[in-house]
Amino acid sequence: MSVTSSTQSLMERRAAILAAEPNLRARDLAGKLGISEAELVALGNEKSIVTRLRPEWTQIIGGVGALGRVMALTRNASVVHERKGVYGALEGGAHVGLIVGDDIDLRIFFTQWKFGFAVTETMQDESLRRSLQFFDAHGTAIHKIYQTEGSDCDAFDALIERFATEPGPIEVTARPAPKKALPDSDIDVAGFRAAWDALTDTHEFHGLLTTFKVERLQGLRLAGDGRAARVPAASLRATLETARSREVPVMVFVGNPGMIQIHTGPVENLQPMGPWFNVMDEKFNLHLREDHIDSAWVVWKPTEDGTVTSLELFDKDGTLIATLFGKRKPGVPEDLAWREIVNGLTEREAA
Repeated sequence: MSVTSSTQSLMERRAAILAAEPNLRARDLAGKLGISEAELVALGNEKSIVTRLRPEWTQIIGGVGALGRVMALTRNASVVHERKGVYGALEGGAHVGLIVGDDIDLRIFFTQWKFGFAVTETMQDESLRRSLQFFDAHGTAIHKIYQTEGSDCDAFDALIERFATEPGPIEVTARPAPKKALPDSDIDVAGFRAAWDALTDTHEFHGLLTTFKVERLQGLRLAGDGRAARVPAASLRATLETARSREVPVMVFVGNPGMIQIHTGPVENLQPMGPWFNVMDEKFNLHLREDHIDSAWVVWKPTEDGTVTSLELFDKDGTLIATLFGKRKPGVPEDLAWREIVNGLTEREAA
């Protein structure tokens, strides 16, 4: 089959699928077509202009602040995290970058970034919607930036023109099989627990897992009393509903290998819809598949500022879906109102 006929076949199949499921998300549409989402974007359609971007990631992200108010979107297979605001200055380097702000708060791992596109879509009302979309080597979405009513459209177009390059083939690579965890019997559990108790900052936790060659979920299983406790899978909903009723601000971390996106603030408009549990606030939207939560854990980590308490959600493969904390800053003790909410999850389970 020629490239042209293959492309035509994909476009016809896409049209047929969308006719039956017009609200299908891009990730799911790509899955039904048997291609990656990056390949789906590159395919284009009659209502969009797709521009390939040069892989100058730090320069592109460093220029997004000039676009004004945008919507930042980061997702994984189980949850979509959307936050509106203005991008602040990019800190860090070519490998790891940070954008720290009240609205847009990101931890960026540029080594995972492979493909970038600008997409200008014609909407039903004939208006244009611009977006920047970034993908890894497997064609999986890492991060997307969408125009809002507060965006500078001229600045958007200028950024696209500045980094545009000629279209080329999208050659994605197969995702390697996940690395098998060491058996529990090969882990120095006593040493792991002692090192856990010696933590002084939550950012040291990843290094702790690496040092003892422990997978994250495995580490929570082996942590022992006072460090981690399994709670019901419904704990996400219970936590957000209680935080809303008590007006306790939260931090919601959602990530993939190339990006972690963080919301800090209240949650107000909670809407269950089928398998999805949604936060539908003006600045923050969250769409999480509750049926993907295989296990939930309350985790306690010691720091110089006292204990920090989190709720961690995992899927059936042991992949981290999302993490919730109370609103806090370095140097400030944890909000006791948050701690009371999350510790209450373990108390209910015991009861």
